[in-house]
Amino acid sequence: MKMRLLFPALVLIYSCAFKHEVADTIIHNAQIHALDGAMGTYDAMAIRDGRIIEIGPERQILNKYRSENVIDIQKKHVYPGLIDGHCHFLGYGLGLQEVDLAGTKSWDDVMMRIEKHQEDYPSEWIIGRGWDQNDWEEQVFPSRFMIDSVYPNVPVVLSRIDGHAALINSEAMRRAGITGDEQVLGGELIHEQGTFTGVLVDNAIDLVRKVMPQRTREDKIRALKEAEANCLAVGLTTVDDAGLDKSDVELIDELQKSGELKMRIYAMLSDTDENKDHFLKTGPYITDRLSVRAFKFYSDGALGSRGAFLIEPYSDREDGHSGFLLNTTEYFQDAAQKMYDAGFQMNTHCIGDKANRELLHIYASVLGGANDRRWRIEHAQIVDRSDIHLFGENSVIPSIQPTHATSDMYWAEYRLGRNRIRRAYAWKELREQLGMVALGTDFPVEGINPLATFYAAVVRKDTKGYPSGGFQPENALTREEALNGMTLWAAVSNFEEEQKGTIEVGKVADFVVLDRDLLVVSDEEILQTKVMQTWIGGEMLYENKE
Repeated sequence: MKMRLLFPALVLIYSCAFKHEVADTIIHNAQIHALDGAMGTYDAMAIRDGRIIEIGPERQILNKYRSENVIDIQKKHVYPGLIDGHCHFLGYGLGLQEVDLAGTKSWDDVMMRIEKHQEDYPSEWIIGRGWDQNDWEEQVFPSRFMIDSVYPNVPVVLSRIDGHAALINSEAMRRAGITGDEQVLGGELIHEQGTFTGVLVDNAIDLVRKVMPQRTREDKIRALKEAEANCLAVGLTTVDDAGLDKSDVELIDELQKSGELKMRIYAMLSDTDENKDHFLKTGPYITDRLSVRAFKFYSDGALGSRGAFLIEPYSDREDGHSGFLLNTTEYFQDAAQKMYDAGFQMNTHCIGDKANRELLHIYASVLGGANDRRWRIEHAQIVDRSDIHLFGENSVIPSIQPTHATSDMYWAEYRLGRNRIRRAYAWKELREQLGMVALGTDFPVEGINPLATFYAAVVRKDTKGYPSGGFQPENALTREEALNGMTLWAAVSNFEEEQKGTIEVGKVADFVVLDRDLLVVSDEEILQTKVMQTWIGGEMLYENKE
């Protein structure tokens, strides 16, 4: 009789003694893809103080640890938190407050969206972004006269999807004092039959930007929070924001330290005198959630607006136009030396083959061979075969955006011609240089969904399955490579591989829960994958309630 009374008590004592370590959170009944090199899966992990303290079999973790927060993942798939290696996080958030012109199929669509936005959010200036003439039946730049007929007295500035061209109306011209005859280094004012059309390309956009309304602190706080909510919903835990001012970095740091902003941010500083005067003296700035150790430079513009700097002229323009550098080679050479001396990464936007060539040679002259400075070429979109070796020889990381290939493939050959297009979007060749690439979206130029990045890198088709064999499929990445490009390799490009990029003991508990396994689902199912949960620092910040 006594044995019957004592037996449950003994079991309870034994069980409590066995579970002797406390964890803040236990994740179990999962399929955890650690991406730690072994490519194996685990059942469970324990988290304490925002970091992973153990990962292993189900019984091992449940027997060893106790926690008030035990999460049954129900056999869903857990991956390291996804990193967007190149985007415009703050700019995307601010864009949510403007007229969204992305996906418009005609000029009539543009005007309808402007009218609707003005009805809902009337403003003194009409500012929008996202039009792309390549998506219209008549693939030509619009003109200011098309706006003047409807908005003759309201200044209008409409940026192209890539941000490298903008259409302004005559009232905006008047307020900015633009005559149309200005000559701009690294920029162009488009004329037709001797008349300025209102289209400003690259540095010429600064002519109107200087008189546009400035964003308030409240605007930026709202933008950061809205951008974060949307990014968490697609599984992003770190974003590489390509181009921020000192005041923006300070605001982000403030919001992160107060707990109002949870997203981890690798900040590339804009190429401004204020940023250089401050940060080249103080050096890199690193916190748990913010990394400020890179400057973002622009060497050229975009292919869609014909501002990308090419070795040979554009195939679809008759005046011998080859694009342009946005500054002198002497400027970039001097900047590279300053970055090197101050211990900052130099991350340079390079689209055209001539831009890539110029900057790769400048990098080589400063880096002098293999190194661990981790300088980056952002986009590396068109690289001549004779220049690709410069990535590997000088340890330059290609930071690429796979959805650019599947967005541009419909018209890129017109710009480049049949032979030169084969040297574009060569992700596999670039990956072979250092055995890695960092992957991103470049949102809001493209959508924010990292699963679209994965799909474009692996399948190289649009969402409708075009083309049937994939666009230049010889340069597709494997699924493992694409996942690494969005996790570990992106972390390496940020000097953060000791903190994140894999699910391992000691690393931050940043992870995403998906409803299916990206490594084995059919190509068609990739874009149907749902993000179920997103965690940063052991805290669940997004949960899919569907």
